[in-house]
Amino acid sequence: MAKRDYYDVLGVSRAASADEIKKAHRKLALKFHPDRNKEPDAAKKFAEVQEAYDVLSDDAKRKAYDQFGHDAPNFAGAGGGRGSRSSGGPGVQWSTDGSDFDAEDLSSMFETFFGGRGGFADSMRGGGPRGKAKAVKREDIAHTIEIPFMLAATGGTQHLRFARDGTTKNIEVTIPAGIADGAHLRVRGAGQPATRGHDATDLMLTVKVQTHEHFWRGEGHSLGKGLDIFFNLPLTMTEATLGTTVSVPTLAGRVEMTIPPGTASGRKLRIKGKGIKTTGGEVGDLYAIIQIMPPKADTLSEAQRAMIEEIGKHQHSPRHGGHWKS
Repeated sequence: MAKRDYYDVLGVSRAASADEIKKAHRKLALKFHPDRNKEPDAAKKFAEVQEAYDVLSDDAKRKAYDQFGHDAPNFAGAGGGRGSRSSGGPGVQWSTDGSDFDAEDLSSMFETFFGGRGGFADSMRGGGPRGKAKAVKREDIAHTIEIPFMLAATGGTQHLRFARDGTTKNIEVTIPAGIADGAHLRVRGAGQPATRGHDATDLMLTVKVQTHEHFWRGEGHSLGKGLDIFFNLPLTMTEATLGTTVSVPTLAGRVEMTIPPGTASGRKLRIKGKGIKTTGGEVGDLYAIIQIMPPKADTLSEAQRAMIEEIGKHQHSPRHGGHWKS
């Protein structure tokens, strides 16, 4: 069977530029490569495309082909040409010195299609025949970062230094306001460095939030979560009984809080909007949990003790009704 005209094989005119020939070759090589095309004649067509490109991409060979066709003296079809050849599967050959086509260009092209996993792109990196290569696994790097409670509540930046594979990295991580303990942050491109054919991987951070001296988030089943902040507010017996105004801490500084007369221990007093404020506009509240601190008995004088006993005589017992009945 007579050989097809090389220009017809690539689908270009005889006046095609080198760039047009290269683009046509890339398109057809991708179309007919056996790793992608499972048709029975795919390998044969791929080899035919490679043979045509080998000739038409070389100025001297192309000139000879234009003059003498397939009978040109300086090459003999797929068996001739420059450099040694190695097989890339049944009916597929390429030059080991890159003379038959732009190996780097095709490697990039097939890696785009196959995602860098096996197939032609890996064989171009020395992985061997098609279907035999093992791709280098690229993984994100996992790391745990411990941050202060106030940074987790209000947001900000945290400097991180970690070592991997003998190298030390220093990066600055943005902490969003209101991030919860155990949450995950992805730092794009901060994992394994970029290599030819692979983008840099990401750094996956697991966030551990330190406890605070006074504040905590949530209560009960939501302990450690949510946007509300809680703290214990100790009061003297007099302050709780008669009422007062006290200065209390918040995430953004101190404010004055009014204590109503007769405030019982355990009562929660709310300051609206003084909890966590997220970047998305959500706002929590601040809760002061009252703790009445009675005076120590051994510090009282006889007169003070008698006064307290007298007050107690006029106070109704807090243990009445329900299960307090005898």
